Amino acid sequence: MPCRSSGPDWTDRPRASKETGMDIGMIGLGRMGGNMAERLRRAGHRVVGFDPSPKAREAWTGRGGEAVASLDTLVGQLQSPRAVWMMVPAGEITGKTVTTLKSLLGRGDVLVDGGNAHYKDTLQRAAELQEAGIHYVDCGTSGGVWGLAEGYSMMVGGDGEAVERLRPVFEALAPAADKGWGHVGQVGSGHFTKMVHNGIEYGLMQAYAEGFSVLRHKREFDLNLHQVAEIWREGSVVRSWLLDLTADALKKNPSMDGIAPYVADSGEGRWTVAEAIDLNVAAPVISLALIERLRSRDTDSFSDKLLAAMRNQFGGHAVKSE
Repeated sequence: MPCRSSGPDWTDRPRASKETGMDIGMIGLGRMGGNMAERLRRAGHRVVGFDPSPKAREAWTGRGGEAVASLDTLVGQLQSPRAVWMMVPAGEITGKTVTTLKSLLGRGDVLVDGGNAHYKDTLQRAAELQEAGIHYVDCGTSGGVWGLAEGYSMMVGGDGEAVERLRPVFEALAPAADKGWGHVGQVGSGHFTKMVHNGIEYGLMQAYAEGFSVLRHKREFDLNLHQVAEIWREGSVVRSWLLDLTADALKKNPSMDGIAPYVADSGEGRWTVAEAIDLNVAAPVISLALIERLRSRDTDSFSDKLLAAMRNQFGGHAVKSE
């Protein structure tokens, strides 16, 4: 895949026939949800969008989509049996949205959670919706800002009949109808698989970051890190899409000027490490990658100060003053 420097190709238009076109509601029209809704619209599906932000709704209507200002209006706009897709933050917001939709949707409707929910929460929500006859499908979704042009990777869990009903939607969102997505198992398995996917992502990112840092600190060679990344992109065993994006970042900002050494995490790495511990599986790389992210946020490290004090106590080593 060529390294890009100007963003996704917004003219890419996946196709679908009129026969496969579906009605679907999209809850959450942010960076991921908005682009997913657009990819579906371009594929011939009717997408009714909702977002609590008026600006997000305006942006969606500006693309030619339909937007509503409430969940009950969204449900009322869809043909039965309904299909609704959530792209909202994991945790309390997802829980509240599911609770509201439980009272609005009917038997035979399908609710897809495409966010990064914890799989144990997914199992609980699926059980609650099953009582009302509503299918809950968990879809671990990867693709980020490139998904509109490149397609999304989707790990789908849930009842086989419900998943099959939404096949045209998954095929439109994926890189190709038969690539980049699959029904991986029962409800909960989609989010579980995506959780581990993100844990692996932590390890890969950490390895690239450390390697390029070693290269940068070898001052006498004055290595061009962007050049090295470009060399590795072709034929190397470490080539990957993540390396493509790393090369692009190094081209734009070789010294990472203006970027604070602070790395956030959205939870999946923590969940993966916790699950590995529960399963008695050694996962040292993923675990250390998570710890390094936490380490990046400690701008006033008490532990480092104490380490310096210990060295001074037992060896008389000098202590730097702030």
